[in-house]
Amino acid sequence: MPKTPDYFVGKTIVITGSGGGIGRATALIFAREGANVVVTDIDSEAARRTAETIIQSGKQALAIAADASSREHVQAAFAQAIARFGRVNFVFNSAGAAVARRKFLDIDDTLLNKTIAINLHGTFYAMQTVIPHMLEQGGGVIVNVCSMTARRGGPGASIHYAAAKGAIDSMTMGVAREFADRNIRCLSISPGPINTNFQSASGSPPEFMTRAVADVPMKRAGEAEEIAELVLFMCSDACEYMTANTVYVNGGGGFR
Repeated sequence: MPKTPDYFVGKTIVITGSGGGIGRATALIFAREGANVVVTDIDSEAARRTAETIIQSGKQALAIAADASSREHVQAAFAQAIARFGRVNFVFNSAGAAVARRKFLDIDDTLLNKTIAINLHGTFYAMQTVIPHMLEQGGGVIVNVCSMTARRGGPGASIHYAAAKGAIDSMTMGVAREFADRNIRCLSISPGPINTNFQSASGSPPEFMTRAVADVPMKRAGEAEEIAELVLFMCSDACEYMTANTVYVNGGGGFR
């Protein structure tokens, strides 16, 4: 996939929310390509398991328990990553949560603030923390996670989540354009329904995924590994002219 053989060998990626789901799949694929992987997750055991799987394969990994919604946790995690591996070449901000599904008039401040903190603030803190380091080292790549929900607005149950993810889309474009001439690329992916426990963790009923997949022309959900391979490509030297873009990975669905 990269133009240069062994392009990722010895380079370092920090992946937030990589104890499971898309984050974990991405961690394993970057490790496969020889990258040093910093696994961060609010669930310390999940982070440890992902890192241990990588280490057992003979590759380098560091597990860090960190709450993405805390600026202090995020700053400490990047400090540990740099102390261990010397640099951070790539960041994949996969930490996020729908928190809870609720109709618009039932969204209170607690739910709104928590949703924004986990999704928008977490991504903001990671970018604001790592960009000075990337400027010093001459560049880097940041990939964020948006959502097809942001494009559709999330009516009926997740307008708060759609708003937070839509803000990430906008922030990605702004950061990409501000630092494009400093060799920092910033991109986002917008997944459709993916086979992870994300929806059940947010309290969505089992039939939610069935309805979501019914709207997909391919008539199936995506796999976490399919997202991970895209992130790998976006970070590679085969993608050097790409920045400020959101890539939709949705089987053709989610546009109505």
